[in-house]
Amino acid sequence: MAWSKDEERMLLQIERHLVDEDPRLAARLESFNERVQRREGGRRRGDPGGGAGRLRRRPRRSTVVIMVSWLLIATLIATLLIMVLRHDAAALPL
Repeated sequence: MAWSKDEERMLLQIERHLVDEDPRLAARLESFNERVQRREGGRRRGDPGGGAGRLRRRPRRSTVVIMVSWLLIATLIATLLIMVLRHDAAALPL
């Protein structure tokens, strides 16, 4: 989508005002924009980013470690509950 000249002028004014008011925030935003552009890599602006040609993104290592940890904790809790319930059921006289 193309910006009109009036919208571009307003955005430039906002950008200048931001840089004058808070240069640290402006530097952080610029750094963020650079990281986003690097992450997008070979994608072109016209590409919607989806579709058949898009590569599937792999989860980060920390996400995998957290999920495995939760799975292990859930398994241990389930095992302990089964052991306790079976022991209590065996101890109850019927």
